Amino acid sequence: MIKPYYKSPSHDFNLLHGDCFELLPQFEFKFDMIFADPPYFLSNDGISYQAGKIVSVNKGEWDKGGTPERIREFNHDWIALCREKLKDNGTIWISGTYHNIFAVANSLTDLGFKILNVITWAKTNPPPNVSCRYFTYSTEFIIWARKWAKRPHHYNYETMKRLNGGKQMTDVWRLPAIAPWEKSNGKHPTQKPLALMTRIILASTNPGAWILDPFAGSSTTGIAANLINRRFLGIERELEYVELSKKRRLDLEDYRLRHAYRNKIKDIKLSEETEKAGLVCENNTMNDLPF
Repeated sequence: MIKPYYKSPSHDFNLLHGDCFELLPQFEFKFDMIFADPPYFLSNDGISYQAGKIVSVNKGEWDKGGTPERIREFNHDWIALCREKLKDNGTIWISGTYHNIFAVANSLTDLGFKILNVITWAKTNPPPNVSCRYFTYSTEFIIWARKWAKRPHHYNYETMKRLNGGKQMTDVWRLPAIAPWEKSNGKHPTQKPLALMTRIILASTNPGAWILDPFAGSSTTGIAANLINRRFLGIERELEYVELSKKRRLDLEDYRLRHAYRNKIKDIKLSEETEKAGLVCENNTMNDLPF
């Protein structure tokens, strides 16, 4: 029997400490959406620039690279496991850079997914290039794919249009990197901003939906999900980041902090009227996770 590391009082935020390769096969549950920020395998002893300081690019042993064959096998295997946990009308979002995103796309196609979009996240405040020998890196990519090629997926078109001033939302999103207030309990080295995760979740789920993140890190996915009334399961193997995730979620038990976070995210305020106007809560065959 799986024992959660942490479960919020309302059961809408659940953390498992361990490896997703080991834990995902141990339970039966279908999710409405999956977000994954897998290792990019960029920890190669190089340097970067962050907050006015030169820092190492090394993230941890989990981000150490391997042979191209090993990386292809890694991507194929974790995506295959996630596919089994996705509802037939569900979608998966996977973030990356040019270092890994093409391999991820190939694995998705091989496993029967249909790629819907490749979002370009254009950072409005990217770090400078230390070497000054090539263009500054300012983008990341997020693949959006549905489980089946010929089965419809969920997309909140009107919500996205509203967020974009009444015009169709494009596949280029200009959003800032992580803000200082998002680091109040500490920071994960590849932490995504709440503004980015909120938009992803608003685009592809309804209130009450279940969201899985197999590489949860500091659980930005889960914090964003709970801020807009979705439910979350995160899996993370590094104890340091599981504990950080728990602290971040405990903050949301303070109504004042929860309200303050919501007010800082523009998309939440713009989407509220649309969601209240007619979006219904997702119904799962199970009201809660089986652990």
